[in-house]
Amino acid sequence: MISTNEFHNGITIEMNGDIFTILEFQHVKPGKGAAFVRSKLKNLRSGSIIEHTFRAGEKVGKAHLERKEVEYLYRDEDFYYLMDLESYEQITLNEEKLGSGVKFLKENDRLQILMHGDEVVGVDLPVTVILSVSDTEPGLKGDTASGATKPATMETGLVVQVPLFVNPGDLIKVDTRSGNYIERA
Repeated sequence: MISTNEFHNGITIEMNGDIFTILEFQHVKPGKGAAFVRSKLKNLRSGSIIEHTFRAGEKVGKAHLERKEVEYLYRDEDFYYLMDLESYEQITLNEEKLGSGVKFLKENDRLQILMHGDEVVGVDLPVTVILSVSDTEPGLKGDTASGATKPATMETGLVVQVPLFVNPGDLIKVDTRSGNYIERA
């Protein structure tokens, strides 16, 4: 159990049979009445964000999550197959569990999954990935206006705005948090 006085961003708690991560919290001490904690929580199973108010000093269950490093093996229809690098067990996830991260995954990429018991509740992608440009318009010589970009389709189907000098076949580094071009690899 954890008291609301020990809250900080990123802690995972169990409440009403679900697992939540604390995104924001604020201790409020009104002029009259008891103090309380206003919080913004993200449900790790559904991805929804809720606001909840706790009484000051209230106890809630702390959720213990385990991180496992896995390797992405392949995709089959709507399912993605991952391998636990310690036990070599295969883990099957659907696109809903991976979320927007599916556009960054290539075979043999390594990532981390968050486990609560035997249930996968989240996926942590690396901060950057290196992808190959499969299709983009060729850059024109002399067309070097500052900050000009063009759309490029990556090998995974992701579309990224890239500078004009990037050509098909180039390897580029992409930020997985924002989906933005960083640099050539």
